[in-house]
Amino acid sequence: MSTEQRIPDDVSVDVPLEPDAPRAVLGLQPMTPRQQLRSGRLPRRLTQLTIGLTIFGLSMAMLIRGGLGMIPWDVFHYGIAAHVPLTFGTIAILVALGVLLLWIPLREMPGLGTVANAIWVGISADLGLALMSTPDSLALKITMMVGGIVLNAFATALYIGAQFGPGPRDGLMTGLARRLPVSLRLIRTGIEVVVVVIGWLLGGVVGVGTVLFALAIGPLTQFFLPPLVVRVTPPPLSPASAPAPPRA
Repeated sequence: MSTEQRIPDDVSVDVPLEPDAPRAVLGLQPMTPRQQLRSGRLPRRLTQLTIGLTIFGLSMAMLIRGGLGMIPWDVFHYGIAAHVPLTFGTIAILVALGVLLLWIPLREMPGLGTVANAIWVGISADLGLALMSTPDSLALKITMMVGGIVLNAFATALYIGAQFGPGPRDGLMTGLARRLPVSLRLIRTGIEVVVVVIGWLLGGVVGVGTVLFALAIGPLTQFFLPPLVVRVTPPPLSPASAPAPPRA
């Protein structure tokens, strides 16, 4: 593949793939919120977005109930939830909205999927926690752990493939990566190490599932994503929404 087909360094990468993964091959489009809504195939994309975010929240609940380690950000959510009279899902929503505030100085542009991710994933996680219980046998715990990781990757590919923008935490990662002289991979690792350590100190559960998730989520998402990307053709930007030319 030629260099021209690869992702430019200054283009937001809203998918946890290798930093040099070619976006054009996947069919992912960098779009403004207006373009996301005007790019067609809305029924398919909205359905896929809703299903993806629902499964994402349920997969979080599976890993929590499995008891062998949580998703890095969920270690943080769970640690906070242990000290305040709020549900796990409510904490996840509040943290996501707080992360969105950090987008403002980074000049990140949220999309419909960004807002939906911030709210619906927490609701789905609370629903999953209400429906699931912690299994007694180790075999079932391992099954829930592995199933939760695989479903989380599948759900991530679903909502990213709907092309409605990145999740709040993904946008924070890519926004920092564009403004700091370090790699996307290092930014992501640094953020997740910080939230895991803080969450663990607050009482979150770190275990083999946390490590396995960190190692497997990127490759699994990359495996699921190509057939789930909804191909769209964004309309051109209007002069009012086009980026201002640089000053002389």
